[in-house]
Amino acid sequence: MNIRLPNFIKFGRDICGQLSQAESREWWLTNGLGGYAGGTIAGSLTRRYHGLMIVPAHPPLERMLLVAKADAILLSGDQECPLFTNRWQGGVVDPEGNVQIESFCLDGRMPVWRYAIGDIRFEGRVWMEPGANTTYLAYRLEPDPLGLTRGLKFNVRVLVNGRDHHREMQAGGFNPIIEVEDSTLRVIHSSGLTLSVKPQGGVIEKQHYWVENFDLPMERERGLPDWDNHLCIGHAKLELGPGEWSGLVFSLSEETSGHLEEAIDRFHAHDADVLMQAETRVPEMVHAPDWVRQLLLAADSFIISRPLPDFPEGESVVAGYPWFGDWGRDMMIALPGLTLATGRYDTARHILETFARFVDRGMVPNFFPGDGQGPEYNTVDAALWYVEAWRAYAEVTSDQTALKKAFPVLQEIMEWYRRGTRYRIHMDPQDHLLFAGEPGVQLTWMDAKVGDRVVTPRIGKPVEVNALWFNAHKVMAMFAEQLGLPHRSYDELAVNIRKGFQRFMDKDTGGLFDVIDGSDGEDNSVRPNQILAVSLPYSPLDGETKKRVVTLCNRCLLTSFGLRSLAPFHRDYHPYYCGGVWERDSAYHQGPVWTWLLGHYVLAEFRVHGDSAKAQARLELMRQHLFNAGLGTISEIFDGAPPHLPRGCPAQAWSVACVLEAWWRLERAKQEEIVVLS
Repeated sequence: MNIRLPNFIKFGRDICGQLSQAESREWWLTNGLGGYAGGTIAGSLTRRYHGLMIVPAHPPLERMLLVAKADAILLSGDQECPLFTNRWQGGVVDPEGNVQIESFCLDGRMPVWRYAIGDIRFEGRVWMEPGANTTYLAYRLEPDPLGLTRGLKFNVRVLVNGRDHHREMQAGGFNPIIEVEDSTLRVIHSSGLTLSVKPQGGVIEKQHYWVENFDLPMERERGLPDWDNHLCIGHAKLELGPGEWSGLVFSLSEETSGHLEEAIDRFHAHDADVLMQAETRVPEMVHAPDWVRQLLLAADSFIISRPLPDFPEGESVVAGYPWFGDWGRDMMIALPGLTLATGRYDTARHILETFARFVDRGMVPNFFPGDGQGPEYNTVDAALWYVEAWRAYAEVTSDQTALKKAFPVLQEIMEWYRRGTRYRIHMDPQDHLLFAGEPGVQLTWMDAKVGDRVVTPRIGKPVEVNALWFNAHKVMAMFAEQLGLPHRSYDELAVNIRKGFQRFMDKDTGGLFDVIDGSDGEDNSVRPNQILAVSLPYSPLDGETKKRVVTLCNRCLLTSFGLRSLAPFHRDYHPYYCGGVWERDSAYHQGPVWTWLLGHYVLAEFRVHGDSAKAQARLELMRQHLFNAGLGTISEIFDGAPPHLPRGCPAQAWSVACVLEAWWRLERAKQEEIVVLS
């Protein structure tokens, strides 16, 4: 099968040559081990998280910035032409190399810059080796049939660091050993970690001086320290001939191949394999539009290896780049879109079986804090999403062997939740609904916390948690029946939960209360959580109530990029997500638009109105976002007020996954409709 990589994300001089436009668009790369690289089209650093190589000290967490920049200067005769851009404290931008960029594009996921300086035409590329802590930087002079352009020379200044990716570095803050041997420069950190820098098509000379006072405007916007310093460890001198690749290889492995063209081919082959697997196993993806195919590649970026002593095949999902780790709730919500819509059934099973090993007192971990530390279990809904993820997996694969093995773990979850587990999570015997919460702990996905203050505590019986609770019982009844096990108790309890769920009906809004039996009684805030009572496979609502819920969410919460987290007429509504940590965390779930909810909205709309094409058309608006913020991927949130600027994490797993899953399920529904009509 001949797989064509998407290459529709392109920009010309009108974007690349304007610093504000070029800096607002970022490229992000990952390596499947928790490592990443990222930067702006302009080549400037605007975040502490920008760099050519950020890798986990203890995979997949505790990521460190190792290579910050490689600033290239083109030498042509007596002239020097900087190809890079730097921002300095005080507001100075020097040089402005972005004006030399003729175009930028994503070749699949690979960032490609093309430069035009007089008669000289050449391109630059950067990529990470899949499955390795290696970054390649390569340049190639375009073939010149007329022979007007001779070989070029580049000087490249290599800047490194040794800090946690959440921090800044003081000048002199680390002092690695730098040595050159056999044309390879090595940077030896005090921890014993060794970075090798191998020039291809040139040589590298050792240096040791600090480049200070880089300005980081994105961190200033987020209310965080807005400066950094990097250590120059070498100057590389490269020669470019027409059609030949030259560049630098940064790696933690001495065995890394320096053959640049072969490395490019491996990267493209990996992307082609991702698309081929999707198109081979998921018929709906064969004729997917360009933006959906780009999201298939984006989905791969979040999946990482997480081997365990008793399970070397372990896999997990990074919730978002650049700053999140693997979060249980996000992972289970994202799993169908990242793995089932993409045909990665083994990965889906590996993730589910990985987390089965961490189920404790019926709870799935919220997140893994770091090496040597135990997981945190402050989530009421992750375990219920885990049950739903198993349902989605079993639906697609019919893997009864894996289901039979997992069923005791799923039973354990249901039993603990009924009788009670951490944080007062328990089933109320009066209405059979789940109660959860205690002061100072954030348990639902609306989990922002400022100091000791939980912004949206939601103690009581949250609506989406109880929609998941009903759904889980219906799923467990189905599983038990498939496995030839007793299932009546699940069916009977589902009937009682459905009856209890009617308490969520809000006659004033026509929708559902957000929380009932809280310290202040019923919370009638119009929030998007109620949409899950319609979008989940098993709903506790009748048809008319479903319509009212969808209508309310459409009228008060729906935007082009997702659902607002709070209706604009509420006194606590925040239209914009900006400011320092306190301001942003206070606003996080009080108005910003969440894209992962868009997938659930369109599925709910389809289930109510039955128009798959109309529902799917809402998703197509996401194509325009792929040209902004994190290129080719989807942001975490957007401002609640127009023009709905992207905010938060620029590459978010469940944003990508829920859009992909919804498109796939609606496409399948469309195909089934066509078959019926024919």
